[in-house]
Amino acid sequence: MKAIEIVQSGSTGDTGQLQMIDLPVPLPRPGEMLIRVHAAGINRPDVLQRRGRYRAPTGASEIPGLEVAGIVAGGELEGSGFKTGDRVCALLQGGGYAEYCTVPIPQCLPVPEGLTFAEAAALPETFFTVWSNIFDRAAIQPGETLLVQGGTSGIGVAAIQIATALGHRVFATARTPEKCRAAESLGAIRCINYMTEDFVDIVKRETGGKGVDVILDIMGAMYFQRELDCMAEDGRLVMIAHLGGRKGTLDFGQLLHKRLTVTGSTLRPRSVEFKGAIAKSLKARIWPLLESGRIRAVVDRIFPLERVMQAHELMESSDHIGKIVLQVVEGDPT
Repeated sequence: MKAIEIVQSGSTGDTGQLQMIDLPVPLPRPGEMLIRVHAAGINRPDVLQRRGRYRAPTGASEIPGLEVAGIVAGGELEGSGFKTGDRVCALLQGGGYAEYCTVPIPQCLPVPEGLTFAEAAALPETFFTVWSNIFDRAAIQPGETLLVQGGTSGIGVAAIQIATALGHRVFATARTPEKCRAAESLGAIRCINYMTEDFVDIVKRETGGKGVDVILDIMGAMYFQRELDCMAEDGRLVMIAHLGGRKGTLDFGQLLHKRLTVTGSTLRPRSVEFKGAIAKSLKARIWPLLESGRIRAVVDRIFPLERVMQAHELMESSDHIGKIVLQVVEGDPT
């Protein structure tokens, strides 16, 4: 099969390169299925892995790629609810930038009716992450508000749509007027241009001084104190990345006075059982919304597998809105 490997020279400042190689088709282990990959999603952890800043978990494939969509091609499927030939999408620990991959069956979901392979490949990493952090970890409640930092990222477009569809008022941030309009078209009641506006002032004004109940953050230290400033009493801040720095300061008085919760998580190293539970929640609560059109997969651009470096360059530029996808099967109507 064709697959993409990471090549690093070891020299100072090397950001890694991606090249296509030939590898044997992997064999599924007990509890896994083999997928003939038609499309694979691009995620920021893939870029960090290429740059040597994010190691794959022990036992995971060194091939990058955390989400795919394709056709079930094998595995011990009895009792799984899947059969050979089914259209599926899946969350991986790695291995998605290839013509075939293996994945634990609990981490697989049917492609929602009406979606292409490219659209389905844009779902797993972001939808699993959003559900796990906003609805499980932060336990957002009916009537509560949400602030999504980076509202037009892959995570952002998923979070805005899911939370809006489930009845929450959502605020978002983005860096250009075009991105702000896109976030609002997906359901955000107000998207704040953080280049020209203060999200703390606007959120407090829009909530009558109360602040937001839940914040989904990808920036880390850069926004940390300001996020505490715009949180409501009993608010929850969930951090899933630290693009704006790893280390910050904390006003413990504010934390105590407002009874705030600050937490964080990473999804990739979690257990199959943990991810399988999220998959069940998504299938029950979110897949019907995708099939009805109330939520949609937002794909900015599709690149053929051999142009994977260009896809990474677009991810690093942050000029995209939504997801970037690799088309693995040439000529496939993804």
